[in-house]
Amino acid sequence: MTASTQFWRDAKLPYVESRRACDSRANYKAHSHPTISIGAVDRGVSLFSGAAQGPTLIQAGSVVFVPADCAHACNPLPNHAWSYQMLHLDPRWVEAVRQEMQQNAPCPLNQVLLSQDEDLYQRFCRLNHLLFSTCSWQDKEAALIEFIGGFAAHEQPVIALAADPARASAAVRRVMDYLQHDPEQSNALEQLAELAGISRYQLIRAFRSATGLTPHAYQLNQRIIQARSSLQAGETSANLAQRLGFADQAHFQRVFKAHVGVTPGLYKA
Repeated sequence: MTASTQFWRDAKLPYVESRRACDSRANYKAHSHPTISIGAVDRGVSLFSGAAQGPTLIQAGSVVFVPADCAHACNPLPNHAWSYQMLHLDPRWVEAVRQEMQQNAPCPLNQVLLSQDEDLYQRFCRLNHLLFSTCSWQDKEAALIEFIGGFAAHEQPVIALAADPARASAAVRRVMDYLQHDPEQSNALEQLAELAGISRYQLIRAFRSATGLTPHAYQLNQRIIQARSSLQAGETSANLAQRLGFADQAHFQRVFKAHVGVTPGLYKA
């Protein structure tokens, strides 16, 4: 089967994006999303990195829930392909739905969950099939609300996180906020350490413990987050490469593909 990747988005439902990848061999760098991500494996196996116990095997029929800002990567085994689906949702929208449903679940949506529940997998597949269909946006919105409203997070197995932004110290938080606000700026590690008020070594260790990434990797990730949004809004790759501080367009495309798994052009289309 030929490898392919499709994206679905709808301007009337700006809080959601979906992806279908068939026979993918793309390998991702560790990254995070500002969204809640829910993925399902259709064929093959993958290794999930980001767990405290190390790489975790995810196989066909698995559904994985990744909270916002959790550093992770899901990659196929060497020389193998896998097929999967991935849904990205605005955390504020998700929490609003849960509050409407009056779900005071004992498990907040800030942990990685890995389920082998066949019913959950089938419900996710039906939802994503509907999103990619020609059904009305109202039907799609209703299906999304039903799925999230019926998602019993407290019943799913939890994977302990290797890094947790909630553990960030005030010093690390200052650097995180700075890089989120100005990801295009090129800052030496020495400058960031000065902002944090600690040594470069201490910053690297504390930053990785909180985010799962080095300050430089975190900055690149923030640039790609901004690039995804700007591509959807119609900005060109050439403009983005210059505006976000990449060496050139080719550099931007390499970094984008390492984080998103496809080229900027395919993602935009």
